[in-house]
Amino acid sequence: MKEVILDTETTGLSVKDGHRIVEIGCIELENYIPTTQKFHCYLNPERKVSKEALEVHGYSDNFLANKKKFKEIVDEFLDFIKDKKLIIHNADFDLSHLNNELILIGKNKINKENVIDTLDLARDKFPGSSISLDALCKRYRIDNSRRTKHSALIDCELLYKVYINLIDQKEPTLNFNIKNEDSDKINKNIKGYFKKVVYPSSDELNLHKIFLKHNLKKNYF
Repeated sequence: MKEVILDTETTGLSVKDGHRIVEIGCIELENYIPTTQKFHCYLNPERKVSKEALEVHGYSDNFLANKKKFKEIVDEFLDFIKDKKLIIHNADFDLSHLNNELILIGKNKINKENVIDTLDLARDKFPGSSISLDALCKRYRIDNSRRTKHSALIDCELLYKVYINLIDQKEPTLNFNIKNEDSDKINKNIKGYFKKVVYPSSDELNLHKIFLKHNLKKNYF
């Protein structure tokens, strides 16, 4: 099962006011474990960043001026998230901006049915409590000291840790496939954590027996 933790930063709050995306960050998960695959880009929003948004993420008009436009990265982005469940905190915000960008260039919108909103998970689990990303990091004792400004990729890394806590999936799932005809043999196509077993040679076994015979004459136990 593959999922994608996704976050965006924008020029302002509402697409109705013409605000656009300035950063997209994605981290791929497989069986709740981050893979090496990430998607990250800064974008030229083709408009000015609002004062309020600048205070949140710190991306100035000058910084964004020479970055790619959304239409230049859209195919790579859509290919990265294809057929994967999206994990987003406050999904309505990110989806409204992403779908606005897609509509502007004639692409199909992202279906919300393919999205898990961690804000909803947190609301169900902690009714009446603060459920911002910072509040959830504090609740689960996740170090968010790097989050001095909002950053899509850093927020994705934090959201991943929050997500696995929200679903009580705190340890990696090991996918051991055992063949029916031989339960002692584990399928070589295991996707999990393991170490290679190195067996001693016959010479090493003989040397070990000699060592025991000459050096362990007393019962030390």
